[in-house]
Amino acid sequence: MKKEVAVTWAGKLTFIGEAASGNTVTMDAGAANGGTGLGHSPMDLLLMGAGGCASIDVVLILKKARQDITDCVCQVSGMRAEEPPKVYTDIHMHFVVTGNDVKEAQVQRAVELSMTKYCSASLTLGKAAKLTYDWEIKQA
Repeated sequence: MKKEVAVTWAGKLTFIGEAASGNTVTMDAGAANGGTGLGHSPMDLLLMGAGGCASIDVVLILKKARQDITDCVCQVSGMRAEEPPKVYTDIHMHFVVTGNDVKEAQVQRAVELSMTKYCSASLTLGKAAKLTYDWEIKQA
């Protein structure tokens, strides 16, 4: 399946990314690096994309398992190399699932399935960086 996006320069070091759907995202190098500081850094978007991809999986799996979830937050942290190209070397994803009587075994299963089988963004990043994950459950 081929995916295409376009990235258009918007002045200084700001760019607008546009998906085939027409949805856009503003990217920027940051004010300290000559940009406007009005957009997300591309490296932040990599982490956000992985967190979003995995969260979609987790919510879908938990809903299918009939778990009464009310919220799901994925906190993603990444460590980058000191020298260029400053790739991510370590990425950690912490899932916080909130709901009513949510079963630990169901959350564990959902997170593990996402991180080992379904989340293409995380699995792609995991080929370049050490990828770890954990979760917690909060009662609604």
